[in-house]
Amino acid sequence: MFHVVDWAEREVPPMVALAVAIVAVSTSAILIEFSDAPSIVKAFYRVLFTTLLLAPFAATRYRSDLATLAGRDLLAAVVTGGALAVHFITWFESLDWTTVAASVTLVQSQPLFVAVGAWALLDERVTRRTVIGILVAFVGMAAMSLGGVVSGAELQGVLSGTLWDELLTGAILDSESASAGASPRPLYGNALAVAGAVAAAGYVLAGRSIRQRVSLVPYVTVVYGVCTVVLFGVALAQVGAADLALTAYPPVEWLLFLGMAVGPGIFGHTVINWALKYVESSVVSVSLLGEPVGSTLLALVLLGQVPGTATVAGGAVVLAGIYVTSTASGAG
Repeated sequence: MFHVVDWAEREVPPMVALAVAIVAVSTSAILIEFSDAPSIVKAFYRVLFTTLLLAPFAATRYRSDLATLAGRDLLAAVVTGGALAVHFITWFESLDWTTVAASVTLVQSQPLFVAVGAWALLDERVTRRTVIGILVAFVGMAAMSLGGVVSGAELQGVLSGTLWDELLTGAILDSESASAGASPRPLYGNALAVAGAVAAAGYVLAGRSIRQRVSLVPYVTVVYGVCTVVLFGVALAQVGAADLALTAYPPVEWLLFLGMAVGPGIFGHTVINWALKYVESSVVSVSLLGEPVGSTLLALVLLGQVPGTATVAGGAVVLAGIYVTSTASGAG
């Protein structure tokens, strides 16, 4: 494993690695869909197994790096881990109160917060072309999400002028949210999704800053470790309150947890953290908008979910926004 990492750091172009990471994180929704465990349990084991996979590597190859980690960098990594945990907690919770379409759209608004934060805190130049690319990608995400809400009976609501009231009161919920027992408190759920977007932006921005000074493995080991501890505490509280299981799961569930760690965890977020050393945070952040596109294609192949016209068109717009932002920043 050591030689693979060394070779990757020397030979793999950052934008190629970022593309691989987007494909990896696109499998997250599929793996989550296959699992029947509570959301907080899925999140906890995903991060726990990712940490356990990296810990031996960090303790042997990067022991000296961990021992000499500057106090300010260690503190920043701890804060980053907390931000990642807040992102998981708020986003997963938002899905219990609002539609999947609304939640995903709002949580993916984090590139807007990243762009502002990168300009204000990291002195990164955000050009007009970059802003246009981010906005185009966000419009594409909105189109993809609305494609799952405004259809059939909802179109009748548009024509009759009642759709907006139905959305605000939670009368319209997509099939996935309804089957998951989503409650009609969309404004609360939307606020949680925005909080998840802000936390994700903080996670990306902090990573961009720290990765200029700290090696990948020591950095992500600390970040994932802190995130694991926070998620474990929340999982214990929720399991105790709701009388849910934390460990009593069949073998297939444990394989899914491990798959989440290896795919979206190692090849996804860990590679994204590596790319943050070489690619501007605004580019990395907007590239993550490719995740819904990849997830849609995988859902078509593995789950038989056929996307509608609005979903396909929105996906094309997302890719266009990613291209515009990437070329504007000269990250190619």
